[in-house]
Amino acid sequence: MAVVITGSSGLLGSALVRALRDEGRPVVRLVRRTPAAPDEAFWDPREGILAPSVLEGAEAVVHLAGAGIADRRWTPEHRRELVASRVDSTRTLAVTIAGLERRPAVWLSGSAIGFYGDTGEHPVEESFEPPAHWRPLKPEAASEETAPGPSQRAEARAHGQWLAELVLAWEAEVAPAEEAGVRVVRLRTGHVLSREGGYLGKMLPVFRLGLGAPLGSGRQYVSWIAVDDWVGAIKHIIAEPEVSGPVNLTAPTPVTNAEFTRALGRALHRPTMPVAVPGFALRAALGDLADEGVLIGQRVLPRRLLEMGYRFAHPRLDDALAAIL
Repeated sequence: MAVVITGSSGLLGSALVRALRDEGRPVVRLVRRTPAAPDEAFWDPREGILAPSVLEGAEAVVHLAGAGIADRRWTPEHRRELVASRVDSTRTLAVTIAGLERRPAVWLSGSAIGFYGDTGEHPVEESFEPPAHWRPLKPEAASEETAPGPSQRAEARAHGQWLAELVLAWEAEVAPAEEAGVRVVRLRTGHVLSREGGYLGKMLPVFRLGLGAPLGSGRQYVSWIAVDDWVGAIKHIIAEPEVSGPVNLTAPTPVTNAEFTRALGRALHRPTMPVAVPGFALRAALGDLADEGVLIGQRVLPRRLLEMGYRFAHPRLDDALAAIL
């Protein structure tokens, strides 16, 4: 039985494919172009096109597809893409899986710790319930007219509400598969640390020049996980038949942005700037992404991973950075 993976060309998908292949486990990669290799299969999530035979009897389906949150400024067009790329692809998988005679043993559906909004200094676990006024976004809700306006912007900035409502919509689409009795795990992933890209990859060039600095107040919490632990957690979840629902993929020791800055400087043996990058400068450079993804704090703990017996290879940031770099 194969593990079927969407988003296999991304940072996480590539790492997972390599790890599974190293163990000799068969992998099928869903791609949105003409398949060019025996392990590829075509799908078109926007049009709901996916051959059921691709998923029939799979060991697991791991869904990682979606437009990059931090790839560029959140224009109205990019907001729509962020929502639609997640909602459409998850809906296509859910409907297809629910209609199978031999359903996959488990579906691991990508999500994010954006679900929790701005937690400040308060730690949160999977039992967190979002405020009643948060509503799942629809693709059209990302348009110029319905993006946070002047009267809404302060609340959205204070709570990371737009991104949280995106994740609510994203996770809601797994319902058809859950109702059909499929074991579904919602992977609420934090900031993945890897030399090859993502959160850490964007920082390395600046820090290697000795120009790394805290962002905003520096007091906002960063919930991180080493890429090796992310892959290890995925394999652990697949092998645990009783695990379903949300699982936080974060290390057990989140740190503040200022602590992260100092740790990365130490790992690279480079100085860091004594003055923080002010919030207004980040807003000028990044727009709403600054408030939704950089200046908010998310102190997210992996309670369920620890309860199921997963042992982190890199539970502390200094050790993780040393191993990665």
